[in-house]
Amino acid sequence: MEKMKVFSVKVEDEREGKDGKPSVGPVYRNLLAKNGYPLPDSDMTTAWTLFSSSVQKFADNRMLGWRKIVDGKVGPYIWKTYKEVYDEVLLIGSALRESGAQPGCRVGIYGANCPQWILAMEACGAHSLVSVPLYDTLGPGAVNFIINHAEIDFVFVQDKKVQELLNPDCVSAQRLKAMVCFTSLTHEENAKASQMGIKTYSWTEFLRMGKENHHEVSPPQPFNICTIMYTSGTSGDPKGVVLTHETIATFVYGVDMFLDQFDDKMTVDDVYLSFLPLAHILDRVIEEYFFHKGASVGYYHGNLKELREDIMELKPTFLAGVPRVYDMIHEGIKKALEELSPLRRRIFDILYKHKLSWMNRGYKHKYASPLADLLAFRKVKAKLGGRLRLLLSGGAPLSSEVEEFLRVTCCAFVVQGYGLTETCGACTVGYPDEMCMVGAVGPPAIYTELRLEEVPDMGYNPLGNPPCGEICVRGKTIFSEYYKNPELTRESFKDGWFHTGDIGQMLPNGVVKIIDRKKNLIKLSQGEYVALEYLENVYGITPIVDDVWVYGNSFKSMLVAVAVVHEDNAKKWAYLNGHKGSHSELCALKQLQDYVLAELKSTAEKHKMRGFEFIKGVILEPYPFDMERDLVTATLKKKRNNLLKYYQAEIDELYQKLTAKS
Repeated sequence: MEKMKVFSVKVEDEREGKDGKPSVGPVYRNLLAKNGYPLPDSDMTTAWTLFSSSVQKFADNRMLGWRKIVDGKVGPYIWKTYKEVYDEVLLIGSALRESGAQPGCRVGIYGANCPQWILAMEACGAHSLVSVPLYDTLGPGAVNFIINHAEIDFVFVQDKKVQELLNPDCVSAQRLKAMVCFTSLTHEENAKASQMGIKTYSWTEFLRMGKENHHEVSPPQPFNICTIMYTSGTSGDPKGVVLTHETIATFVYGVDMFLDQFDDKMTVDDVYLSFLPLAHILDRVIEEYFFHKGASVGYYHGNLKELREDIMELKPTFLAGVPRVYDMIHEGIKKALEELSPLRRRIFDILYKHKLSWMNRGYKHKYASPLADLLAFRKVKAKLGGRLRLLLSGGAPLSSEVEEFLRVTCCAFVVQGYGLTETCGACTVGYPDEMCMVGAVGPPAIYTELRLEEVPDMGYNPLGNPPCGEICVRGKTIFSEYYKNPELTRESFKDGWFHTGDIGQMLPNGVVKIIDRKKNLIKLSQGEYVALEYLENVYGITPIVDDVWVYGNSFKSMLVAVAVVHEDNAKKWAYLNGHKGSHSELCALKQLQDYVLAELKSTAEKHKMRGFEFIKGVILEPYPFDMERDLVTATLKKKRNNLLKYYQAEIDELYQKLTAKS
């Protein structure tokens, strides 16, 4: 019998809980770190040394690419070399210093992914300034909060976002000393900013200022703060995650070591298509790694619906996305298959099963069935640019069905990773060509130790079979603190471990699988967090409903709900709209379902909810959630697992209808 391959090593044993403390599982490390953490190279101590050393080695390589839009038409990719980017970074840094920015000063960057975003980021690194990404998907008021909370003095901004900073509701913008536009500002915008006491610059003007007022770089120390990245919590204000230069540099070195163990090496010819927000940690650290390797990053032109056009033009070798992106690719391939003749579909199915069977026997994807690749799957690869070597999924779990399908048909490595802003990106990552990792997120990363902790209320036990519990991590790539929030920092770190709030299962081969989330904070398939209890409290004030149970999961992009209908208000609606019947009969009406959904939407709009927090489909329940059906506890708290089991069939049917509409 073949010995099971193991991907992590146990460095500490599990222990039983005592004196009210929960039980904890063994401590696991990556095999490459079983004897201790390796020391990074001397030119990999800060984010700035990562970039500046690459400029010396790869001066003429293509670094940043973008597509110009002229008269509404998108052109080919235009590139800046490492040397060209470096020279512009020095000018931007000098202009910042001339404007009064001192080491430690916070600088906001607000806009879509583009070369200017990176130029501003690297300029901050050159002068020990702290970059603070601003993005508006955190909800209304988040930008206003972050500017004030982080004490941002200077901001780089995309032209489309200027009005949001100058909006009267963004009162914190008045503290800004200067605003630099990625392109240029209108006369009206300049005048409005001047009235607020903000000095404004076009990109060209700021470059000119830097050229006329040279300032020597003031490189950071490893312990200096590199960035404060704000992330959403279960409720309340965004949390500022503090990442030092050493944290980011160490993470990049760890990726270097991890990838170096495989036959397929990354080269300067690799190209990454950047479309995940740079204000999120995943895209940020991927780009840091590409810059370290002297490879190229091309930015999408701003329209996700036209992402395939960017793929065909750029021909990337590496894609990173949330599961929703890969779901769309999967759906696109499936749709194309449906248009084939029955015979060709049958041949495709035979080739798929043939290649999959050899991959499951341990063969690498490119050797599993060259014939199948030649006859069928090279066409799939061609529709993704023709050069893809690696697809990385993060942000939420990717379904096993989609992951397996892409592994077989895309002729590329497909892996999942797991991490948070607080872990500086992936704290676990899957291995390419290991089919045992389909549906899992891999072993701990090189600079991360991981263990599971008991969650008694949810029935998860790290000493059980299988071992399950809250994922706790520690190591050299964990964040320093939540900015200006020592209490939350203390709550998150217990016994020296960062508690992620995610529930994991440790598989026998030392690989982690994500199975649940504490505190009912879930991620939708596009990677956005949703706080279910908070939404239920808001939607619960809608007059037509008595109670609401909101449901979503990481394999879906939409929320649905079961609404307990308010009987008296339902009768009033029925009278006004000419309907008769018992309360149960009314709740079966499509017209009442549409009305309840419209009222829930109205509540969401009044509370300025984000689009993904809107309920897209609703099931009407005439009776309250009760203990007789075991749907609530004695204190009337919702038993979510029981509610899901009770309404599973209706939820599945509802999602099918919603998917068919979209």
